[in-house]
This record gives sequence, structure tokens and C-alpha cells, in this order.
Amino acid sequence: MIELLNNQLTFRFPEVHQKAVCSIDFQRTLRIPDDNREYHLPPGLGRFPVEHVDNFADKLPEAWQRHGGVFVPMYQSEALWINFSGNYPCAVKIAAGKINAVSGEPWSNGLSDDPQDYAVIPEQPWLDGFKGLGKNRLPQFCNRIDCDKP
Repeated sequence: MIELLNNQLTFRFPEVHQKAVCSIDFQRTLRIPDDNREYHLPPGLGRFPVEHVDNFADKLPEAWQRHGGVFVPMYQSEALWINFSGNYPCAVKIAAGKINAVSGEPWSNGLSDDPQDYAVIPEQPWLDGFKGLGKNRLPQFCNRIDCDKP
């Protein structure tokens, strides 16, 4: 079961275990210049709103309406990092633009250990960008219109 409450997605797996619950929220932050220099992690500026596609169907592309789900509205000057929480081990796969953010490989269903394409909650508390897209680079999650594409 998936629930959207207070801009946080909560996943419950009662068929696995009563405590098999994990939550994901999207934290607003600043964009870091993509100029091959090192920067400190930017500050977290609170949760992004998470909206149901159905609530904005008349304002969104038809493909979004067919797919459904949720979306995170953001300005071009913003980026985000993904916050994970939970006390029961859960595997989570994250993708954008059909690129797996953990492995940097094209999206595939199921879990893979070689290369590992999932994060384990609670061991990994957050994910701040895409892995495997060049030496020492971790491109941020940002507005795809002008973002360094994964």
C-alpha cells in the first residue's frame, strides 16, 4: 500500500511484516554549478510538495495523465535530494528519465547485485544524485529542462 501524506510517500508491506514500512520524501536544496569543481553539500531547505497527477490532469501532458502517479513541482534554480526513513529493511529503486540513480544504468525491473541498483533502507538514509555518470561526479536531481541530463 502506498500513501501520500504531508508530502511524504509511505510504503507499507503488511504481507511481509507488520513493521515493513518505509517512507520517502523529497528535500529542496540549491543547484550546484556543473563546472567540475568540488562543492560542499548544499543545505536542505525543507520538503518539496508532492502532488497527485490526477489533481492537475487538465494542466499536465496527456502522457502524465495516462501514467498517473505523483510529481514534484520545482523551479529551475532548485535541486532535490531524496530522504529515506524506516526501521525495517526495504530495498528501493530510484530512477529518473529511465536511468537508475543508484547504478547509473538504464532502468530494469527487479533487483540486481552486479551492479547493485537499489538502496537499502535504513542503511542508506538519503540519495543526492545519480551515480556512475563520470569520474567523481554525482549529478543532482533537478528540473530536466536545463539540468545536466543523466
